[in-house]
Amino acid sequence: MVHVAERGYGAALISGFGTARSQYLVMGDSDCSYDFVEAVPMIGELLNGADLCMGNRFRGGIKPGAMPWKNRYIGNPALSGILRVLFKTDIGDAHCGLRALTAPALERLNLSSTGMEFASEMLLKSVLLDFKIAEVPVTLSPDERGRPPHLNPWRDGMRHLIYMFLLSPSWLFMVPGVTLGLLGLAMMTALLVVGGDELVQIGGVFFGSHWAVMASAAMIISVQTVAMGMFAQLYNYKELIRRPSRRALAFLNASRLEYWLLAGMLLIAGGLAWISTITFGWIASDYAGLSAMRGMIAAGTMCVIGAQVFFSGFLMSVVSGNRSRHLFAIGD
Repeated sequence: MVHVAERGYGAALISGFGTARSQYLVMGDSDCSYDFVEAVPMIGELLNGADLCMGNRFRGGIKPGAMPWKNRYIGNPALSGILRVLFKTDIGDAHCGLRALTAPALERLNLSSTGMEFASEMLLKSVLLDFKIAEVPVTLSPDERGRPPHLNPWRDGMRHLIYMFLLSPSWLFMVPGVTLGLLGLAMMTALLVVGGDELVQIGGVFFGSHWAVMASAAMIISVQTVAMGMFAQLYNYKELIRRPSRRALAFLNASRLEYWLLAGMLLIAGGLAWISTITFGWIASDYAGLSAMRGMIAAGTMCVIGAQVFFSGFLMSVVSGNRSRHLFAIGD
């Protein structure tokens, strides 16, 4: 028995793992909901080369009263499905409490969550580090504690969902950022091609110059969001939370601070040149009424995005360990 002063599911398990001396570790709830005899096949999977072995309650059986219907038919299937999409894994029961893993795997995972999201952290990091993960059927029985469980389905479900997105920068930042940027770019391009104050018609809907402001906002938010996704990915690579893909390695190999600064300055220069052209045209017309709102908005957007790119280059270097070549961040 180990006394743990800090409260929390993860805190208890971290302390327990810290005092264990075996090369093979089993974790499970102590409320009689799991039969630890069913952990024996898990150890067999570890002996056969698996780093982590998960239990699967849906394959092994859920006894009446062991799991609330909303958890069984909504929460667990939904969260497990989201995990399979985000992390391209085939785990059938992402939240089973009966698991086994090797001591070297535990050391590599460097787990830190103190709450219920500890279970997600263990599985997600195992997937990201390309661990060999096995799965065996287990039975879930009603707990025998004689009191309501501490688990709050909605609160803890949200914790698991948030943690999944935190470890998936591509879905959290890149996908929405790129989508928003393409929509903004398409709208801005359509407005500039039509020119003047002419309306853009899409189906039976008309769009005027005021939509250039929305297009500008979309592109600025897009660049900022994608940049944050890059910072998050680089941090994950640096902390060995996940392994970079070939495309990521190719990008980081080409990414240098001076390239970011040059791209930012070119965008700013282009925006200022555009603004100057409009301004000189206005002066040449003896300060007559100016009908160049869309051009001014687009030019201003170029300047703002240029500044974002310029300073994002510095932040990439900071995350890389104050180095101008960003590939060097990996493995430090």
